[in-house]
Amino acid sequence: MAKYRSQLPQIIDRLFLTDGGLETTLVFHEGLDLPCFASFPLLADEDGRAKLSKYYEEYLRIARDSGLGFILDTPTWRANPDWGRELGYDAAALADVNRRSVAYISTLRGGWERPGQVILLNGVIGPRGDGYKAGRMTAEEAEDYHALQINVFADTKADMVSAITMNTSEEAIGIAHAAKRSGMPCVISFTVETDGRLATGISLREAIEETDAATDESPIYYMINCAHPSHFEDALTRGEQWAKRIGGLRANASAKSHAELDEATELDLGDPVDLAQRYRSLRSTYPSMRVIGGCCGTDHRHIQAICDACLPRAAAE
Repeated sequence: MAKYRSQLPQIIDRLFLTDGGLETTLVFHEGLDLPCFASFPLLADEDGRAKLSKYYEEYLRIARDSGLGFILDTPTWRANPDWGRELGYDAAALADVNRRSVAYISTLRGGWERPGQVILLNGVIGPRGDGYKAGRMTAEEAEDYHALQINVFADTKADMVSAITMNTSEEAIGIAHAAKRSGMPCVISFTVETDGRLATGISLREAIEETDAATDESPIYYMINCAHPSHFEDALTRGEQWAKRIGGLRANASAKSHAELDEATELDLGDPVDLAQRYRSLRSTYPSMRVIGGCCGTDHRHIQAICDACLPRAAAE
């Protein structure tokens, strides 16, 4: 049975960490080849699982030493039917790998969780298409498509699911509906371009309000990921209800656009200190952002800097 599914502590008043940029770390720092930018195939053998564990344990250690909770993600951002097919996985094999991914992080949690520190198991859902290009599904199509992965997570120990790098409200709505049907707490995380808007051109406010209106506010909260804070800081509005729905942030290390990052052959680590200060400022203005971590280009050094910058604020709350 899921340990925290019925009562998620991060929606109350606790600060939680996540990891950073899994795939960029494995590719650029560890020198791994990840076809289709997919990390879930590493679960297939002991060596691959050891590489994943080495990665996750850097962040689990930071959370433990800081006395913070941790949201432990499955490496399943690409484990959906279209991407799975490209990698040679049929429906049965995908269901198995999603199931095993939760079993894997559950074992990892067993070695790290201590009294007073909560570690949540989070089933990660990625976009059907390219996270940097707008998808074309209707909400109904998205619900049917993503239900396959969500239903598998619902039958495991996963405490929640998170849809990461969403770039259309239609896909977000479909995922939220599928999660509600399966009884899974669901987080929707949108990505934006350098102008603070989604790839479709709609604003972050419109995306959140449209998703909430179509789903009776079923997502437990929203996040922003895979964009630098300089891209969306001006798109936020203090005190407005839609902004209060943003419960977390996983920013990129680099201030480059998605198009520039797509063409990059070297990793841009950005400025970890500046990034950390931007997190601290955002949390001060938007205290609902209780989940903090990283996305592309970030590693344990960025998360440590962010944690150090935000802890004074966390201690004061």
